[in-house]
Amino acid sequence: MSDDHKHRARIFLHRGQLMQAKAAYEQAIADDRLANDRRALSDSLGNLGNVCAQLSDLDQAEACYREVLTIQRTERNQHAIAHTLVNLGNLHIGADHPDKARPYYLEALDLLRDLKDDRALGILYNNLALQEAREQQWEQAVASFKQALDCHRIVGNEEGLAVTYSQLGKCFLDQGDLTHAERCLNNASEHYIKLGNEPAEAAVLRLLGTLYDTRRDLISARRCLERVVSLDQRYGLPELSTDSAHLSTLKQSS
Repeated sequence: MSDDHKHRARIFLHRGQLMQAKAAYEQAIADDRLANDRRALSDSLGNLGNVCAQLSDLDQAEACYREVLTIQRTERNQHAIAHTLVNLGNLHIGADHPDKARPYYLEALDLLRDLKDDRALGILYNNLALQEAREQQWEQAVASFKQALDCHRIVGNEEGLAVTYSQLGKCFLDQGDLTHAERCLNNASEHYIKLGNEPAEAAVLRLLGTLYDTRRDLISARRCLERVVSLDQRYGLPELSTDSAHLSTLKQSS
């Protein structure tokens, strides 16, 4: 019966019917407990935790992840433990409790370093860096972003490189370090062009436009915004009105 409930839950998830998926996973969990199948129970609890997180039911999501962690520690599955620790950290970030998230992230880092899981490390360093940047811990944030870049390079994660260069560029921009910000944002733009991800390219060029505007390099700023507006129009991006107004102002100024 548990497998039937899990199958139904996956169908509901595919359809975006989260409440129905939640109910199906709860039924699967009840069956797994009756069968005393700890591994199946761990999987069902993890899936329920993910659904609850999407529904913003953070208390139930945390309870699920904590029970999963207890089972995984008993089985000594280091990869699974690290994954659940990251989920718990992400949950606390979503609840705006970064102080509670950090210990989970740091424990996961230790495990992933031992496992030499550079793909997961790249994502986790990026998560840490974003939180450090929000708290204006600039030196720590830059160091974490750079560690993320190193990990992305090792595994050839092109998407990870693009995202991290973009976020590191914004980090430098927020500090007023325009030289390093420009270098990172140009790198991000090149990676997104290589990936063919034009909406993400638009987001980077929007930041570059702000940078050039701050520097009073109005010609470069206008070129960036002209490209951004064309991408806004092509993809129906919500920033079209704001970007068009900004471009109009730049044209008048120059």
